[in-house]
Amino acid sequence: MTASSPALSTRRRWAALAVLVLAVGLLAIDGTVLYLAVPSLTRDLAPTATQVLWIGDIYSLAIAGLLVAMGTLADRVGRKRLLLIGSTAFGAASALAAFAPSAEILILARLLLGVAGATIMPSTLSLIRTLFPEARERSRAIAVWSAAAGGGAAVGPLVGGALLEHFWWGSVFLVNVPVVIVLVIAGAVLLPEAKDPEPGRLDVPSVLLSFAAVMPLVWAIKHAASEGVDALAIGVLALAVLSGFTFVRRQARLVADGRGPLLDIGLFKIPAFSGAVAANLIAIFALTGMLFFFSQYLQLVRGYSPLVAGIAELPATIASIVVVVVVGWSITRFGRGPAIALGLAVTALGMVAIAAAEGADQYVWLALALVPAGLGVGLAMTLTTDAVVSAVPPAKAGGASAISETAYELGVALGVAVLGSLVTLGYQARVALPADLTADARVQAGDSLAAAVAVAGERADVLEAAKEAFVASLQVACVVAAVLTALAAVVAWRLIPAEGKNVR
Repeated sequence: MTASSPALSTRRRWAALAVLVLAVGLLAIDGTVLYLAVPSLTRDLAPTATQVLWIGDIYSLAIAGLLVAMGTLADRVGRKRLLLIGSTAFGAASALAAFAPSAEILILARLLLGVAGATIMPSTLSLIRTLFPEARERSRAIAVWSAAAGGGAAVGPLVGGALLEHFWWGSVFLVNVPVVIVLVIAGAVLLPEAKDPEPGRLDVPSVLLSFAAVMPLVWAIKHAASEGVDALAIGVLALAVLSGFTFVRRQARLVADGRGPLLDIGLFKIPAFSGAVAANLIAIFALTGMLFFFSQYLQLVRGYSPLVAGIAELPATIASIVVVVVVGWSITRFGRGPAIALGLAVTALGMVAIAAAEGADQYVWLALALVPAGLGVGLAMTLTTDAVVSAVPPAKAGGASAISETAYELGVALGVAVLGSLVTLGYQARVALPADLTADARVQAGDSLAAAVAVAGERADVLEAAKEAFVASLQVACVVAAVLTALAAVVAWRLIPAEGKNVR
């Protein structure tokens, strides 16, 4: 049960929604704004290929691992209060990241950003439910929230490109500070407080188990990519599986004992719910996994400046935002489940088109391929968020939203880890460097495309070999993402009902 708040005027509710949109947009932008900065920070901090991957997704990994726990904490201390505390911490961690002197410190700062972000994200959807008690108005608010999350992830590279055109790589983090100041001041004035008056005891072992199930999983993937599938990778993966299994068992036991679980596992028994969560995870998995290395492709292979690279990704950004206009029509025309399946199918086609266009000389083919990818992901993300909340009883909407947000962030983390590792492994296996390179130069150039560009100098043959290997590996990753997204479309079609369809 949630503590009630005084009724707010329509203008006040939508002004408060703007604050929540700013919060979720900031988190989404920060998840992808770094992508265009990778080449420049590589020159300054000289991270290894594995460190680049950690810099890329430790942020989303921390959010994914802590979302459920922070959602429960928000019910206890107050959702508005936790959002404002987390926003302040987010600004401080952004300043640390901006001036990080080494790759290790930058990874630490990104971890702290993720921890702070985990305190912000759960409060957004929960406060939307408080602000908009009427179902139809709440659905529109969730659509705007989803568009901010998807549009923010897509617009991140553009913001990064604009900043990197004039400033150093740390500017992509420092820009968060003034945004956080506005967020905290506006949130303190406009947002209502809401919390559970009878939250029950926080189960600390469940918190630790939930995080232990996520962190080792991604670490094992990264280790297998860089060092191969060895005993350590298998052991850590086994730890993740064991932690996840123990977590599920503990939640069931807490329910049986009449105590509140950290996460209601029973929600996954609802086919529409589990289908929506799976579709949401895979959609963002495909988008962010592709974007992480696509931004490097535009700069290092096509030779675009950071700003031009950001502008080159605009077709996907615009298409994902246009979804707000067509989302109502798609539900009325097809129904929620088929519309989600359609969005995922369009995404899959876009991914295949991107893979083909990456080898073309003309940019126009890339632009055309980015449109269906952005449109499909935006449609799928918007509708799956609404489907997750709609698939469960109102009393369980809080737990449902926490699971949805965890799936989103886990999709970001795994997208970078899995598809990023696939690109890295493919590059290292394919790159055919000239025999007369020194041993040190060969090791560096064979590690990643960014490192090859840094050591190549005037050697056009080295650059050409590195670019060919990178493009081929990126094309494979795009096709893999397309196949997975197509499978998710089938899941959505079969499991999520066609609610909302206008039957004539």
